[in-house]
Amino acid sequence: MAFERIAVIGAGAWGTALALTCARAGRSVTLWEHDAANAANLKKHRESLFLPGVRIPDEIVIAPDLAASAGAQAMLLVVPAQAVRSAVQKLAPLVTPGTPVIVCAKGIERGSQQFMTDVVAACAPQVVPAILSGPSFAADVARRLPTAVTLAARDGTLAGELARALGSANFRPYHATDVRGVEIGGAAKNVLAIAAGIVAGRKLGASAAAALVTRGFAELARFGRAYGARPETMMGLSGLGDLLLTCSSPQSRNFSFGVALGGGQRPGDIHGGLAEGVFTAPVLLDMAREKNVDMPISAAVAAVLSERLSVDAAIESLLTRPLRAEE
Repeated sequence: MAFERIAVIGAGAWGTALALTCARAGRSVTLWEHDAANAANLKKHRESLFLPGVRIPDEIVIAPDLAASAGAQAMLLVVPAQAVRSAVQKLAPLVTPGTPVIVCAKGIERGSQQFMTDVVAACAPQVVPAILSGPSFAADVARRLPTAVTLAARDGTLAGELARALGSANFRPYHATDVRGVEIGGAAKNVLAIAAGIVAGRKLGASAAAALVTRGFAELARFGRAYGARPETMMGLSGLGDLLLTCSSPQSRNFSFGVALGGGQRPGDIHGGLAEGVFTAPVLLDMAREKNVDMPISAAVAAVLSERLSVDAAIESLLTRPLRAEE
């Protein structure tokens, strides 16, 4: 199937960027936004409030309501991870059975401990869940800078067709069938990015940063194995690739949140955008404990976020762990 008509649900920075790249790939695109102020700005100025300076071309249709997006052959769900359930519940009565719904959020739902495609399947069993993740910043994609991501669906043929529908000269989706592995990489790296930001904010140096990312990846890989991810997925774009990007750039909201923590701010006082790792950290840790997965860096992040440990105490807890063989 060619998937000529694509709907993007959510016109934040990432949703706008994905709508642009779909249009550049020659698709007919409908963009819907729930926030009234941003929706009004989209219609009046053809620009998202969250991606200023990037014009939305006239061929992208700004949907007046959610129902206007429901006739698409594929949908990109670009809302925060903790809002996926609410969005899919609203979509469920409208969407055509068999429509692929590609989740573009990186996280695990609080309370249910469900991954994003499981939330979609539970709320709209008639659709086909898929996931898009990888090392990508919205501003880069919107400005046509080269970007590669992973798009996974359980049906490999469908995954390939969706990747071809979204791909363009500057946006390269690799397709895969390891849905769970792609979801795990996107969720866990946000928590580790907060840790990397703390290292930067505390000015602990490049050696500490490299050690943090390396040992953080070991945690991600252990968690992935416990929950059925393939090793090659963990080593790929949606695992190691996304971890490297998110742990090294202030464009990452999770990294920037960590920098603020390292600089002495309290978690509740930090503003400046959604950091998904804040919500994911306690859930990730609970799931790790259920499978007896050792994740000391993630545990330290969760303790700092809940203010059970200070930043300095968390760093000391990691540095004073018993010496052991590397694995």
